[in-house]
Amino acid sequence: MSGNIRLLSDTLARAKSEDRAALIAYLPAGFPTVDGGIEAIKAVLDGGADIVEVGLPHSDPVLDGPVIQTADDIALRGGVRIADVLRTVREAHTATGKPVLVMTYWNPIDRYGVERFTAELAEAGGAGCILPDLPVQESAVWREHARKHELATVFVVAPSSRDARLAEITAAGSGFVYAASLMGVTGTRESVGAQAQDLVRRTRATAAGRGLPVCVGLGVSNAEQAAEVAGFADGVIVGSAFVKRLLDAGDQAAGIAAVRALAGELAEGVRKR
Repeated sequence: MSGNIRLLSDTLARAKSEDRAALIAYLPAGFPTVDGGIEAIKAVLDGGADIVEVGLPHSDPVLDGPVIQTADDIALRGGVRIADVLRTVREAHTATGKPVLVMTYWNPIDRYGVERFTAELAEAGGAGCILPDLPVQESAVWREHARKHELATVFVVAPSSRDARLAEITAAGSGFVYAASLMGVTGTRESVGAQAQDLVRRTRATAAGRGLPVCVGLGVSNAEQAAEVAGFADGVIVGSAFVKRLLDAGDQAAGIAAVRALAGELAEGVRKR
């Protein structure tokens, strides 16, 4: 293992060695603009996030809640393209030296070309991809090209996932496993719930021997929730709360300051496990 997939693994291992969870942030590319999105992502990383997921905006984001759907719509109406997503990855990674992944639905990659996308993502310094709607049993072509270009393949598991499916996913995935804390779409929640802790336990049991980290997303929006999840997960994933800070800001400068501040608050939270 080498390249930026190693950087991703080393970052998660370092957080574990510091007896804390990693903070993983999500923001879509092209939101509020391509340049503004790059600055927001750099601010989140500078503010305390260990890893960032760059969303590839999609016209039918079926797993995303209204906050991220709104941001995706703004990005798409602004004309964002895959080239802009890759530029966002490159500039965020170059500026911060931290791992940057792309989170995307399968259709845009399939249309763009798997080999072309994986090659260009690796060249941009990307650490890998999170593919929420790609079934593991249909992922062989993707994984072949991801391995060729030393990219992580992160699959998503849910509370409804049976143990046999968890075992299949942990055997095929790399980097980490994305554990969705509850059934439903993305968005902030009043509480993350006990389902997430049980899912992490079951996922780890199937990944015995591989040591694949399990990171929890969907619903975390503040330092208290981050601390709760950090008590049982290897990483805490926060998306909608960052997007909402940008949506609620009066201008770009205020939005940049708001997401940097939230990253700092959440970074303190994951250290209170």
